[in-house]
Amino acid sequence: MNFRPPAPSPVLVVLSGPSGVGKDAVLARMKENRLPLQYVTTVTTRAQRPGEQDGLDYHFSSREEFKKLLDQDELLEWAEVYGNFYGVPKAPVRESLKQGRDVVVKVDVQGAASIKKIAPDAVFVFLLPPSLEELTRRLSRRLTESPETLKRRLDTAPLELAQLGMFDYFVVNNEDKIDQAVAEISAVITAEKARVHPRHVIL
Repeated sequence: MNFRPPAPSPVLVVLSGPSGVGKDAVLARMKENRLPLQYVTTVTTRAQRPGEQDGLDYHFSSREEFKKLLDQDELLEWAEVYGNFYGVPKAPVRESLKQGRDVVVKVDVQGAASIKKIAPDAVFVFLLPPSLEELTRRLSRRLTESPETLKRRLDTAPLELAQLGMFDYFVVNNEDKIDQAVAEISAVITAEKARVHPRHVIL
């Protein structure tokens, strides 16, 4: 009898969490560690922050360009957050999965809810702070938003944390243990690829 283990199916990982929890930092460390993943860059109409690179951190877009993508149904999900638009382009996700590559997209909690409706077989990972107090401290020290925007983020954080039940996994992002968070996300992906009944994302 000839036997071969089944080939693992590619997974779509949706990484989310409240504003200020460190999604960008975790994603950057995953890239530094050269995890074999395809990273899909979010399109946004918000202003580019100091140190950010267009096409790497985000695809910075005008509202007119964003509306064109929306009209063409070329966004996996999109949302208006704090007065700016964010969206995940469909094409690179679809193409990477077709080629058998695992894909990671980073979205806010509202965006994760939208993707769950379209692609319920994606793997949803919620990045948590060690405490609400720590999240408040991280947001307050960023100095990248106006006082009004900061207040909105602080007011929204408890509501975002309350959406934990929508996700498949949670990973706590302790500020001084970012490698541990990355290792746990990697372990989630490894486990998902070993499922006897794999998830199949169809876009």
